[in-house]
Amino acid sequence: MSQPINSDPAPMAAPAARLAVETHGLTRTFGDLRAVDGIDLAVPAGSFFGFLGPNGAGKSTTIKCLTGLLRPSGGSMRILGLDPLAQPVAVKRRLGVIPEDLALFERLTGAENLAFVGRVHDLPTATVAERSAELLDLFELTDAAGTLVADYSHGMRKKLSLAVALLPSPRLLFLDEPFEGIDAVASRLIKGLLHEFVERGGTIFLTSHVLEIVERLASHVAIIHRGRLVVQGPMAELRAAASAAGAPGQTLEEIFLGVVGAEHTEDRELAWL
Repeated sequence: MSQPINSDPAPMAAPAARLAVETHGLTRTFGDLRAVDGIDLAVPAGSFFGFLGPNGAGKSTTIKCLTGLLRPSGGSMRILGLDPLAQPVAVKRRLGVIPEDLALFERLTGAENLAFVGRVHDLPTATVAERSAELLDLFELTDAAGTLVADYSHGMRKKLSLAVALLPSPRLLFLDEPFEGIDAVASRLIKGLLHEFVERGGTIFLTSHVLEIVERLASHVAIIHRGRLVVQGPMAELRAAASAAGAPGQTLEEIFLGVVGAEHTEDRELAWL
């Protein structure tokens, strides 16, 4: 594609009450580096939102700001209608998160990780026990419930991390690469589970480098490049914009490569191979 689509990434025209995530001029700097550079996100409530970008584009930093793991250097945020800086506990009670590093307690068992999260959310003991049993069974982790997480495989950790995120019955899920290291059977299970979550009114904010998965799952997409938001909108509008630009039938991968200016990579080679 010769030019980026929707080069003016203005937020979608949705009323504020209908937005699960809303940012204005969100910025995060590390010294002289502007990892997130004044982005205006608008994530409709009840959407499956794919947040895409090359490595180092600012995706994980943005998620850390939105989930309270990093304090923004500038701008404003509203999560589920609340200010996460002024009401951090109220916001976190409504969120489920799979962070970049999974953030599980290695020296606790799978069951103990779930029990700890239940206590943090002040859930009744019986509710935690019931939900934990259901989640461990769903993700085929029942036999490993008493095993230290330090002895889990990467795929088992990913599944436990999703179980931990779902346990408090959140309204909004932030998922950073949830399908990395997951086998095909577990991947299909998780996709179905996430679809059901959205159908029941939840909102998912997903980042992944597997664009085929995002294309099948997401109703809305935003693309960040070098810290700046360059595309944002419903998947249908992205495809329509690509078609209007003379590139009908493009896949999300083709749209993504056109937006981030990666077409030239196809011509690179190693002469000695």
